[in-house]
Amino acid sequence: MIVELGHFCVVIACLLACLQVVLPSIGLKQNNAQLMASASSLAYGVFVFTLLGFLALIHAFVTDDFSVEYVANHSNTRLPLQFKVSALWSAHEGSFLLWTLVMSIWTMMVARFSAPLTTDMRARVLICLAALGVGFYLFLLLTSNPFERALPFYPAEGADLNPLLQDFGLIVHPPLLYMGYVGLSVPFAFAIASLWGNTLDVSWARWSRPWTNLAWAFLTMGITLGSWWAYYELGWGGWWFWDAVENASFVPWLIATALIHSLAATEKRGVFKSWTVLLAIFGFSFSLLGAFLVRSGVLTSVHAFAVDPERGAAILMFLVPVIGGSLLLYSARAWDLRSRVTFKRSGRESFILGNNVLLTVSAAVVLLGTLYPLGFEALTGGDKISIGPPYFNAVFVPLMLALMALMILSHRSRWWATARSLLTASQGVFSAIALVAAVGLSLVMGPIKFWILGVAWLAAMILLNLGYELYRRVRRKSNRISRLLTQPLAVYAMVLGHAGIAVTALGIVTTVMLSEEADLYMAPGDRAQVGAYEVRFYGTNSVQGPNYVADQGRVEVSRAGELITTLFPEKRRYLASQSIMTEADIHVRSLGDIYVALGEPLENGAWAVRVHIKPLVRFIWFGGVLIALGGVISIFDRRYRVPRARASRKTSLAPRLEPANG
Repeated sequence: MIVELGHFCVVIACLLACLQVVLPSIGLKQNNAQLMASASSLAYGVFVFTLLGFLALIHAFVTDDFSVEYVANHSNTRLPLQFKVSALWSAHEGSFLLWTLVMSIWTMMVARFSAPLTTDMRARVLICLAALGVGFYLFLLLTSNPFERALPFYPAEGADLNPLLQDFGLIVHPPLLYMGYVGLSVPFAFAIASLWGNTLDVSWARWSRPWTNLAWAFLTMGITLGSWWAYYELGWGGWWFWDAVENASFVPWLIATALIHSLAATEKRGVFKSWTVLLAIFGFSFSLLGAFLVRSGVLTSVHAFAVDPERGAAILMFLVPVIGGSLLLYSARAWDLRSRVTFKRSGRESFILGNNVLLTVSAAVVLLGTLYPLGFEALTGGDKISIGPPYFNAVFVPLMLALMALMILSHRSRWWATARSLLTASQGVFSAIALVAAVGLSLVMGPIKFWILGVAWLAAMILLNLGYELYRRVRRKSNRISRLLTQPLAVYAMVLGHAGIAVTALGIVTTVMLSEEADLYMAPGDRAQVGAYEVRFYGTNSVQGPNYVADQGRVEVSRAGELITTLFPEKRRYLASQSIMTEADIHVRSLGDIYVALGEPLENGAWAVRVHIKPLVRFIWFGGVLIALGGVISIFDRRYRVPRARASRKTSLAPRLEPANG
């Protein structure tokens, strides 16, 4: 009964979303403020009923209600509680229910924190978000219903959750990724609402910035966690391999990164207005395209959710009018979006323009590498090709190096024009310091390699220029510590975000260039040399887990005769599905990881043992955390706050994160 109530709640949420489109639209046509204000109240209702449906399905998982087909296919009585809950979004139907819940959360947040907007502008934004929500609810209910019963006959025991997904990564990665994916609908909605209402000033950009930054931060954290999860869970030591599904989230991230910079220029100087609107449209459009690729069955990947072409066709039917309609509206208003503000080549606007060109070209080459095999297969009638790391490394890496070079000077730039002396001050000294640091790092990590030296130099130059910018802001003040602590949060957000890029780039190039790998045949007592480390295998013991049995190996790792660590990798057999899984064990150090995984059992107690030495691999995810933290901090900048007494003024679209009264 609870499952049916949950299903009914989702139906009600869909109907309320329809009303959220219709009633405010009538209010706009009739200039009826009460009907326009109803959009906010309806947004709360949509969220509440979606949440109730979501909780009803969680109840079915927790209580092992295998009469629900989705629960029977993705859970088991032996499954630990935390994985029973996260199993809800482990496959297509439940993950799309999570998608709709996240959509309702963003819509409710916009309704609550949109007090400074004019009534008609708020109504337009919420109508756009609700219209997207209606499409998602219809897709969920008509093609991907997770509440369906398997009656009158249903299994007494579930099929179990995919062992790959029985991990902490499943608990946090999809919700964070969806908060980023779906969050890009907010700047999209503001852009469409501004085009719709012909309010083509810069105020929409000013309001969109905190929402865009927050969605971008969630997307950054989701991608970072996905990389970390793949690294330790898949058993092969890889953190990224240009998988098509991974690219489906990376392309929107690149566009969103360009968008947050372009929004700053549009807000501050009124430039790039047309381009910024286009980026807002494409950011969310590529999120929808990613959903289509993951759920249509056109891609084969460990990350893909579905292989049903009919569902893919349904998503495509939704995707085409959303993207096509948005671009048609944009083309109708594009003439009015022309920017008439000038700037000089040394101005910050030029650096942002270069940033946007590099990021959008990068997104285009990643998208081309992802879609080209699909197009080739369609045109040739089934012939398959694959595009792997050589292509992406050849075209993407130079673009990112150019972006890092641009970042060195961008921190010092000023709006409209920047004095050459400011851009070049101390750069010679910084260059020498960066070179010494790069050479020192190369010597510590191993043999000097050109790519490590170059990227380390760029990273050091970025960090030194960030430090110089902070110093410049406080050097003429008597109380420098107090001045440093009272800088706008946007400054710290910029520092963290750009420093994170430098740290991540350094981690990537060092890991790729200096990783050492060995696949070994090892019997109990055998020793092997992997780089500077000696590995000794002591055999395996049987261990019992909550829903699996495992052969647990014991591996000692030494260097120069000194024991560094003992690792216990496992080869697990899950009882319900009889699936075999590799569980690596990792020794984490500041300068790199020692990664050991068991392969296949061989004769006479011997095993295939995989050993990886991954220098600075943690820098990749530490940098990602810094980038995401910068995005979160930026939304608390004082420009987005206003005293409550001023919140009643409705004449401005300036971003003031005060709860709406409606």
